[in-house]
Amino acid sequence: MPRASSKKASSASTTSSTMDLFRSASGKAASKELDRIDQVFYTYANKSSGLIDPEGIEALCSDLEVEHTDVRILMLAWKLQSEKQGYFTLEEWRKGLKALRADTFQKLKKALPELEKEVRRPSNFVDFYAYAFRYCLTEEKQKSIDIESICVLLDLVLGSQFRPQVEALVQYLKTQSDYKVINMDQWMGFYRFCSEISFPDFSNYDPELAWPLILDNFVDWMREKQG
Repeated sequence: MPRASSKKASSASTTSSTMDLFRSASGKAASKELDRIDQVFYTYANKSSGLIDPEGIEALCSDLEVEHTDVRILMLAWKLQSEKQGYFTLEEWRKGLKALRADTFQKLKKALPELEKEVRRPSNFVDFYAYAFRYCLTEEKQKSIDIESICVLLDLVLGSQFRPQVEALVQYLKTQSDYKVINMDQWMGFYRFCSEISFPDFSNYDPELAWPLILDNFVDWMREKQG
C-alpha cells in the first residue's frame, strides 16, 4: 500500500510540474505577444503624450493603405472601444489588438476585412452604429451633433447598405430648417427606419408608432416630392 501511495504522489508531482511549465510557457508567450502589440503602438504614438493622436492615426492609415475617412478606421476604434475621437490609449490598443489576434502590423492589416465582417453582423452592427454617434461627441456633456457632421456620418456608416435612403435623408437634412442638431434617439431612429421601412413607397410607415418627429417630417417631405 505505501508503494501505491508513493506512485500516486509521484504522479501528482509530475502533473503539477507539467502544469507549472505550461503556465510559465503560456505566461511568457502572452508577455511576448503584449510586447509585440506595444511595439506597434509606439510606432505611431506621440512620444510626449504617450497616445496615438490624429497625426499617428493618419500615419497608421497611410501604412494600412486606407483613407483616414474609411469606415474601417471607425470600426477599428469601435473594436478598441476608443473613448476620445482621434486618440487611442495603450490600454485600448492592447485590448483591441488582443481581441483581433493581431500582434504585428501585418496581422492588423489582414484583420481589417474580418473586422468589417464582424461589424456587419446584425448582432454587432446596432452597437457599432450607436458607438459611431457617441464617438463624435467631442465635448464634455455634448448630447447632439450638428447636421453637417451627421450627414457625413450617415453616409459613412449606412451609405453602403442603404444608399437610396441615405441620399434622400441627407438631402432632406440639408434642405430643412427645423433642426440644427441631431440627438441619439433621432440617430437610432434613422437606422431603424432604413432597415424596417419600405422605400421609397413608405407603405409600412405608421406615424402613430413611436418614430422621432423628424422622420414623420421626412416622410411628408418625400411624399410631397413624389407628388
